[in-house]
Amino acid sequence: MENLIIVIGLSILSFISGMLGLGVAFSAIPFLGLFMQDLVHQVQPLSLLLNGVTAFLSTLGFAKSGFVDWKKAIFLSLITTLSAPFGALIAQFMNQNIIWIIYFLAVLYLAYRLFKPFKAHKGIKENFKLVSILAIPISVLSGLLGVGPGFLLMPTLILCGFDPKKAAGINAFAVCPPSFSALIPHLSTAHWNLNLTFILVIIGAIFSFLGARATSLYVPSERIKQIFGILIVIVTAYKIASLFS
Repeated sequence: MENLIIVIGLSILSFISGMLGLGVAFSAIPFLGLFMQDLVHQVQPLSLLLNGVTAFLSTLGFAKSGFVDWKKAIFLSLITTLSAPFGALIAQFMNQNIIWIIYFLAVLYLAYRLFKPFKAHKGIKENFKLVSILAIPISVLSGLLGVGPGFLLMPTLILCGFDPKKAAGINAFAVCPPSFSALIPHLSTAHWNLNLTFILVIIGAIFSFLGARATSLYVPSERIKQIFGILIVIVTAYKIASLFS
């Protein structure tokens, strides 16, 4: 029964994450944390694997509508891929409760941005050089938290003059390789449920692609994104409260 709940929950989270071009890890971590006790050795490795797969399928969804600038996306992915493992290495030696608290603060920021999203400023030229520089600390932080860098890269791209849908397409690809590179430091210590992992990878891939297509073809519902943000905050707050109870 527990595994069924996990599969259904990840299906919904993957669809909404695909809509946002973020990859599923940011929402998967607090959700999986309700069922798995070890953040660094269970939750983070599985979330990173799922994030890489869902981000890639989300990229394909945006690419079908022409929203992926491949040259910029590939270059940005090289930066994020090389930077993310440093954060993952730090996580191996940091108290898990501290990581949860940092994660909660990042979740609050994401929820705030879902309610008050960045708007592209007309007349501002795309500043990809600045995005590339900021991608380094963003990727290190994401590696520490066990998520893709998309939750910070997305608003950074928009602030630097990129159209929101184009930013989502670039972001979706850029967070894919660093998810796998950040997974490498976890491989020797990770604990896997292989059957559940296989099912979640397949389900996550399908629903993230559908979510990206929904965003590409239709105007995404702001209310859905806001509910998504509130849900992540509540689940993460509950998990943190349980750690100190």
